[in-house]
Amino acid sequence: MSKYAAIAALCLVCALCGGLVAAQLFKPKPPPLVQEPPVITRIQEAARLETLDVTLYKKIDFSPDPKPADSIWGSVSNFARYAVKPPRGKAIVFAEAHLSIDLRKLNDQSVRVTGKKVQVVLPKLETKVELRPAETEIIGSNLDSKETAELFSLAQDAFVREVSADPALKEKATQAARRSLQALIGTLGFWQVEFVDALPPAPVLQ
Repeated sequence: MSKYAAIAALCLVCALCGGLVAAQLFKPKPPPLVQEPPVITRIQEAARLETLDVTLYKKIDFSPDPKPADSIWGSVSNFARYAVKPPRGKAIVFAEAHLSIDLRKLNDQSVRVTGKKVQVVLPKLETKVELRPAETEIIGSNLDSKETAELFSLAQDAFVREVSADPALKEKATQAARRSLQALIGTLGFWQVEFVDALPPAPVLQ
């Protein structure tokens, strides 16, 4: 009787071992861990960060003596004088300026993460100007349609240079960009955001 009991016990042990092996073989594999994208990638997903919109207008008089050619608007007035002889008319040109930064330009040389602190070197501000032809007024002009279109193109370039050279607008746009980016990085779980002109040297690992 004891012989049969030993055989039964051995069979039971073999069955249990087989069951354990089968369970391990057919055990569903856990899903692979999904790594969070790097901080730079998460920031870049915001693409272009609009920081400031400004409405602009400029009065252009074709008739008086031209302004100095080296002034921003001197070339615009001079164009009318040389395009038409004698020039005549005035224009009030309206435009919308958009100041922004392109977050896609951030890279390892402009973002550094240390613990819960992020240091950022902001890309340069970019200025885009869109004319508002529906609000622009042309008064008594003797420019034809082609000359008027060229005048508007020169005015658009002059607006861009004027806005890009305005330190007050640049500072206002920069501060707005910093606030927006700080809020964005804060949602990623970082407590401190520091904006610097250049990243300090990386610490040397001992």
